[in-house]
Amino acid sequence: MADPTLPRSAAGDRNPWLIAVVLSIATFMEVLDTTIANVALRHIGGNLAASQDESTWILTSYLVSNAIILPISGWLANVIGRKRFYMICVALFTISSFLCAISQTLGMMLVARVLQGIGGGGMAPTEQSMFADTFPVEKRAQAFALYGFTVVSAPAIGPVLGGWLTDNFSWHWVFLINLPVGALSLALVGWLVTEPALLQQERRELLSKGFDVDYLGFLLVVVGFGTLQIMLDRYQLDDGFSSGFIVTLAAVSGVSLATLVVWELKHPHPVMNIRLLSYRAFGISCGLMFLVGFLLISTTQLLPQLAQGLLGYDATTSGMTLAVGGLATLVLMPFAGIVTGRLIQPKWLILIAVIGLGWSMVRASHLDLDVGFWNISAARVTQVIWLPFVFIPISAVSYVGLPPNRNSEGSALINLMRNLGGGFGVSFVTTMLEQRTQFHHARLAEHITAYNGYAWPKALAPINAVVQAQASVMSYLDVFWLLGMIALLVWPAILFLPRVPKGAAPAH
Repeated sequence: MADPTLPRSAAGDRNPWLIAVVLSIATFMEVLDTTIANVALRHIGGNLAASQDESTWILTSYLVSNAIILPISGWLANVIGRKRFYMICVALFTISSFLCAISQTLGMMLVARVLQGIGGGGMAPTEQSMFADTFPVEKRAQAFALYGFTVVSAPAIGPVLGGWLTDNFSWHWVFLINLPVGALSLALVGWLVTEPALLQQERRELLSKGFDVDYLGFLLVVVGFGTLQIMLDRYQLDDGFSSGFIVTLAAVSGVSLATLVVWELKHPHPVMNIRLLSYRAFGISCGLMFLVGFLLISTTQLLPQLAQGLLGYDATTSGMTLAVGGLATLVLMPFAGIVTGRLIQPKWLILIAVIGLGWSMVRASHLDLDVGFWNISAARVTQVIWLPFVFIPISAVSYVGLPPNRNSEGSALINLMRNLGGGFGVSFVTTMLEQRTQFHHARLAEHITAYNGYAWPKALAPINAVVQAQASVMSYLDVFWLLGMIALLVWPAILFLPRVPKGAAPAH
């Protein structure tokens, strides 16, 4: 029998944990896909006769459409119906994955990736709102432990699986693997997940009021977040703000997003409900989730890049350095779900974890070229063991005080912040690596002269290779140190999070 205290539950008469597992299937697939294609990019570009620069648009096109759909996914779920919208997203993601696999040209691949990003962008926020509505406050932390596992571990598994499929089969299987998973998800969601009567009633009432569509807000979201994502992804490739293209993108994005904020605050039915940020717990949680995305996604790219570029690892082995950390996350997620709120207040867990995360980044800044596989894996483990104690408490506390009928819109915003954090993090890391490598190379080269005893200029080439390698590793260490400092400097904001009463009822 359905729980009368949870009228918005997606479980209906069924076990909510069964529904949680069913909902996690497609989201795991989508989050996995954000990293699985990265290691196969060179093979995909070669097969499609695309240059290295053109190949990066295979990643950019997905991220741009993903960034556009995320902030409006809550509104779309309310208008279309939450279950129906979720199934449409899963179906679109699955079909477009097939189109990616059979693409014969770069243009076809880019169109398919845009569609895939649209489908993928709507899944995670909708699932998260279902989690919030299906479990009472005192059980949300354990529920979000399952959701957190999909978000934190999937990026770690992606490079390993993508490298293995590419090395042993072909890059097409990076996308084809989504087909059976997507089909299974659609079948189980259609069979088991419930669209509550209360949500159906709210949708009918919304449509009966004449349905005032926020066209300008939608346009501003598309232009603002689309240009922002392109700018972040192309910033270093196009020489930063010395490029007119990047300056134009920054200006268009800045004006569009500033206008969006003003417009959405005044609109009676905003397509992106920015007013939710006025809820203290939710606003701070969004900022902290930005930090999680910034650190998680950037370091997920950083360590395999270090392993392949400087240590000569292949795609599979470099991906395995992340898999060890993913295993540690798997072990700690249930424990973090148990202690959150029940034994320790979420704000204190977040505080300890953020400080621990900062410490682990600073510790990684002491690596050198003599490190082996287990040294890099250990560095990853010390980073990700803190993430369950950040992600789960944030997910649990962010909905405290938020009206239940705004859970879908809140999920869209908090997932947007995580993705934006990832975009800014990757752009920051890429830019800093380039700049610090140039800096260290120049400083080291100052000490190489014809009077150092080398056979000059015969030995210049190997000497330069050594200098370049040392400059590169020093730049990685600088970036780890900077990421650690960023994490260590945000802790005062955590003190403003509210206490979460045990067994508290959600706000109505």
